Amino acid sequence: MNERLERAALRKAEESARAKLDFFATEAPQIAACAERMSRAFEAGARLYAFGNGGSACDAEHLALEFMHPVIEKRPALPASALGTSSAFLSAVGNDRDFSFVFAAQLEQLAREGDIAVGFSTSGKSASVLRGLTAARERKLLVVGFSGRDGGRMNALCDYCFTVQSFSIHRIQEVHETLIHVLWDLLHVARGAEDVLG
Repeated sequence: MNERLERAALRKAEESARAKLDFFATEAPQIAACAERMSRAFEAGARLYAFGNGGSACDAEHLALEFMHPVIEKRPALPASALGTSSAFLSAVGNDRDFSFVFAAQLEQLAREGDIAVGFSTSGKSASVLRGLTAARERKLLVVGFSGRDGGRMNALCDYCFTVQSFSIHRIQEVHETLIHVLWDLLHVARGAEDVLG
């Protein structure tokens, strides 16, 4: 029994590593371009808004935290927040309007032209995320998507859409997690920070 579980653990780790290597081998040029574009946006005074549902909501909060509270010494904090963290706001919009408007409604009030919107959806089909990305595009934000499968409608709504071509939610989320760290890191390198190894 233990040997079977051990083999399964190793196989799943190998699947995760392979998914990451395949993704970054394909997407490295776009990741670098996105990091440079985000760097310029922050230099011009942009704020970042991240959003998603369920596990993707956790990824959005993680991304915002990386920018607001850098883990590497001497890298500056940058203004970022995760949308959808207020249960009162979520329940009000969901009750009075429709849950699919929860992110768009916040962006309509908070976002300014030139800000950055980052939407997370492992399927690329989340209605609330798609409405949020649409609202961001209408307000002339820099629009970034983290998606999976074939990207769904997110591809058409984003300036940069990073699609993990897998049907496993776990593998998609694991790649997204790594991408959060890499994108954050490269953005600071683009701003002149030392490229710290490890």
